[in-house]
Parts: sequence; C-alpha cells; structure tokens
Amino acid sequence: MRRSFAPRRRSKKRDKVLEIVKATNIHPTADWVFHEVRKEMPNVSLATVYRNLNLLVESGELNEVIYDGQLRFDANLKEHSHFICRVCKGIYDIGEEVVSTPRFKLPRGYDVEDIKIDFYGVCPKCQSKQS
Repeated sequence: MRRSFAPRRRSKKRDKVLEIVKATNIHPTADWVFHEVRKEMPNVSLATVYRNLNLLVESGELNEVIYDGQLRFDANLKEHSHFICRVCKGIYDIGEEVVSTPRFKLPRGYDVEDIKIDFYGVCPKCQSKQS
C-alpha cells in the first residue's frame, strides 16, 4: 500500500540509496544496499542507509516486501506480483497483465485494503541447470 507524506528535503545519500534500489531488480536487502552505497560513499553508515530506506518507503518512493523472513525493497511501484524461485531464492516481478485479481466474497464487515499474489516455483535459469 502506498503511503504519501509531506515531501522531505532531498539528500545526496537518500538519492544514492534510491538510485541503487532502482538500478536493480533483485529486491535487495538493506545490507545489500549498504554495501553498494559504500562503493561510492565509503563513510556512509548502515544506520543512515536504514533510515533513508525507511523514509523512501514512507514517502511512497519504494515498497517493502518480506520473503524468507527478510525485509527487502522494491522500486517497482506499479501493481504486480512476484515469482519466488525455491532454488536460487530469486524474486522476479510478474506484471499486472499476467495476473488478474481474483473475485471473491468476504464475510460482512471485512474491508480489503490490499491483495498480494505470489508464485513459487523454479525460475528458467535454475530449470536449465537442473536439465
């Protein structure tokens, strides 16, 4: 669910964190982002990266996803599902045109705010290794 709060002052570190998450499609962890940011900004702290990731989520510029007990970040803000490979643990975006929202009737009093549909299996790369 996208949040929208008052815009915050931009910073070089926050912009770098966002740039790095947008440049990958691996749905990185904060630790991965930290190591990537440090390549260009060696003095940045892990706490700074966490704080900026949280601010980017709060401002609606990134989404959080949790897989295999790990908090990850997703720069794809369009409605989409994920395919999670059970072999390599890769997380792949599945476009909204592939998945249609299921129709169902909830008991009275329930208010649906969001629907997540994830697919689990083996990605093409891992399938080719298994052959």
